[in-house]
Amino acid sequence: MNKVVLIGRLTKDPELKFTPSSGIAVSHFNLAVDRNYIGEDGKRPVDFIPIVCWRKLAETAANNLSKGRLVAVSGSIQTRKYTAQDGTNRYITEVVAEMVQFLDKLKNNNQEQATYTDNTNNNYDGTGFFPVENTDDIPF
Repeated sequence: MNKVVLIGRLTKDPELKFTPSSGIAVSHFNLAVDRNYIGEDGKRPVDFIPIVCWRKLAETAANNLSKGRLVAVSGSIQTRKYTAQDGTNRYITEVVAEMVQFLDKLKNNNQEQATYTDNTNNNYDGTGFFPVENTDDIPF
């Protein structure tokens, strides 16, 4: 099982782009996540985790999130490799978001906490469960 849940603050505004071939929305942002212990200097170490959102979730994140916002992100870890211009192999590890939940309010307006999900399955009802289309595949 590949599942990760993170709570942290955005280090900068999300960057929204569209794939060249199909025009699918994709946004990237980094999440500053405190570690679970206090270091020798008396402060909590921080990890900066790259997050990627796709489709409607990407547009929602780009339009509603900004630097410093506190969010919860759930999704899966993805690794990929590419060859840089100098011929060396580069590796990227990032979290592909399935859900982004806003945990704070905007200063300018009173936006309540909101949860946004990647609903790529048209039958998804937001409960965390997907309807079974073919009951012949159920083993009981």
